[in-house]
Amino acid sequence: MIEFGHLTHAGLRRELNEDTYYGDAELGLWLVADGMGGHEYGEVASALAREAVVREVRRGTELPRAIQIADEDIIRASRQRHDTLPMGTTIVAARIEGRRFQVAWVGDSRVYLWRDGRLVQLSQDHSYVQELISQGTISIDQARHHPHRNVVTQALGVTDPDALKVETLSGELSPGMQLLLCSDGLTEEVDDRGIARVLAHHECSAQECVDGLVAAALDNGGSDNITVVLIRSLA
Repeated sequence: MIEFGHLTHAGLRRELNEDTYYGDAELGLWLVADGMGGHEYGEVASALAREAVVREVRRGTELPRAIQIADEDIIRASRQRHDTLPMGTTIVAARIEGRRFQVAWVGDSRVYLWRDGRLVQLSQDHSYVQELISQGTISIDQARHHPHRNVVTQALGVTDPDALKVETLSGELSPGMQLLLCSDGLTEEVDDRGIARVLAHHECSAQECVDGLVAAALDNGGSDNITVVLIRSLA
């Protein structure tokens, strides 16, 4: 049995919310897409990604392929509009079938797993600063304040389909485990320790935890759009 909570907020510094999300326990699909604010029509790109992935999963398409098709759809739409700049979006998605889960992502929207009182980041950002971290050039703490921390190296609508890297991980979702999907509007403002403190409140519902995470991001500045989806496996 699955319980989930969800919330999106424009943040405190932006009028437009270019994030979008989806959640459907019957279909077993959840996703967060963060339209790229540095390009035109980020909100259009994230909506196109959501629609394409939901459509393809309903048809029985595997999640990684559904995300590839979303990339193709956005690129096609951008060309039809004769945009001077490509519109783009990151995406992180989860599929749950029975006790098995699969997560997939492109860009720097993240998925975390809460298990046995510990928070683990499953995804690895497709970003410039993540490459520096992997090279040992900067630390994780330094990356949080790096001037190029928002530069992504992969995004739907921007990365050519032949070069797109849809990363995936699979596992078993036992009772008590939680999957957290979020845009970088959360992780820019709330570090992993802060996220863990909220998820540790087992007496709270999934929605209450989501509300608490968004509130924490707003309290810490709310510099970007914030979207959080929390999926909890019940006994």
